[in-house]
Amino acid sequence: MSDEDRKDAEERFGDAVNMTPKELEDWLETDESKSVGVGDGESVGHRSGRRIVEILRTKKADRTDDDYEHMRKVAGYVARHAKQRPEGDVTDTKWRYSLMNWGNDPEKG
Repeated sequence: MSDEDRKDAEERFGDAVNMTPKELEDWLETDESKSVGVGDGESVGHRSGRRIVEILRTKKADRTDDDYEHMRKVAGYVARHAKQRPEGDVTDTKWRYSLMNWGNDPEKG
């Protein structure tokens, strides 16, 4: 992966993920977090959240191409899912819970 691709992935990931590693880690322990998503056992989004925590805690110089590919995947998911915002208060919705599993809390400023 080129340096330019890495920089693009970092920027998009930084725009998409607005939760700290600790916030995301705490969120992933909740029943609400585990109640959404698809997949056998652990959902894809929940697994992604754990990977996001690892990436956020990894020094930039130590990130792998796989990390950058996941960062791109996260940014794409958040962008697509955010466009599907339901009407009204989203505080306790599966839509918000799913985004939070991917490191984005739409209720944060």
